[in-house]
Amino acid sequence: MWRKIFAQFLTRMMVCDRLIVTYPDGNTETYGPDSGEQAAISIHTDEALRALCVNPELALGETYMEGTLSFPNTTLDHFLAIILRNREKGRMPTWVNATNRTRYHLRKIIQKNAPVRARSNVAHHYDLSDDLYRLFLDEDMQYSCAYFSRPDMTLEQAQAAKKAHIAAKLLLQPGQRVLDIGCGWGGMALTLARDYDVHVTGITLSENQLATAQARARAEGLADKITFRLQDYRHVDETFDRIVSVGMLEHVGIPNYDTYFATVSRLLADDGVALIHTIGRSAPPAAHSAWLNKYIFPGGYVPSLSELAGPMERADLWQTDIEIWRLHYAKTLRHWRERFEAHSDQLRQSYDQRFIAMFRWYFAICIAAFEQQMQGVYQFQLARRNDVVPLTRDYLYRTELSQAKAAE
Repeated sequence: MWRKIFAQFLTRMMVCDRLIVTYPDGNTETYGPDSGEQAAISIHTDEALRALCVNPELALGETYMEGTLSFPNTTLDHFLAIILRNREKGRMPTWVNATNRTRYHLRKIIQKNAPVRARSNVAHHYDLSDDLYRLFLDEDMQYSCAYFSRPDMTLEQAQAAKKAHIAAKLLLQPGQRVLDIGCGWGGMALTLARDYDVHVTGITLSENQLATAQARARAEGLADKITFRLQDYRHVDETFDRIVSVGMLEHVGIPNYDTYFATVSRLLADDGVALIHTIGRSAPPAAHSAWLNKYIFPGGYVPSLSELAGPMERADLWQTDIEIWRLHYAKTLRHWRERFEAHSDQLRQSYDQRFIAMFRWYFAICIAAFEQQMQGVYQFQLARRNDVVPLTRDYLYRTELSQAKAAE
């Protein structure tokens, strides 16, 4: 029965390319036209076949993790590109569409992310061993999109360029007080305090990240200029000259967007500037990946611009600049994955094959999202007044050019 259902599913979906499927009994079938590209999968158990029929998006990742689905002579990137292209143009089964619609309409419940739940969600991913992340991140442990202002940049150079670009948008002056919402392992806060002579308060919900950030500040002799706290953004009550938040809005959840931007407005000085850096969609809102929600970022969500516009407007903040980065995150992820694979022997000493496969699937589906779907990175520069930011972007590029010359 499940083979017949799966065959009907693929016959409807594969309209541009070919998919060769080897079933658990060893028989092989091909779906799709003779034109286009080709990929192949092997389904090793009847249980995997059933799962792929019932909930294909979730089951693809889970069966790959379990080793009951493989891709002979096919890379994950190639397979996912073909599947996404054909899913867009073909027809999905009624029950799959119904599941997606249900998840879409349940977003506000799934993403409530009250303070206790938010801390638990963060711990799920970010309180894994720091040693794991050191294997694939840059030296500064920037776990967000890098900025490839030149195509030949190393990961370290591109992450430094990202921080410099954000610092330029913040228009920092010595002695200013800066709030870093979702400070991670402290790299942004350390850079701003060290290179721009400002005082930074970094807040995080990850105990591992907090300990690492505090240790780094002490090691660099910056403990008197940086304060790191285990604190929810909703519980901060000081006023700051500048606010920066990189890669944190994806964890806020739709029900809290009004609270988030209202908090930024409340904490920002009258002549202050905020820079919010987040993944976003240049497409209508959609249900978030069930697999990512279950295994990587519980409570996470990639918002569409339309979902953020209203909360920003209601927060009484000027949108002084909105910039969109295309493909930069795909390049970043490819660097991470290359480093991850380069340490595969070391990873196998600490983690089982299922965990390693989970990260491989995570990298692959995120790369596909940025390369094949309408997903990118937004930077929102916000202010309480309309006269605190220059009227053109010229100041950004003058600053970056002078920094580049100084580094030569």
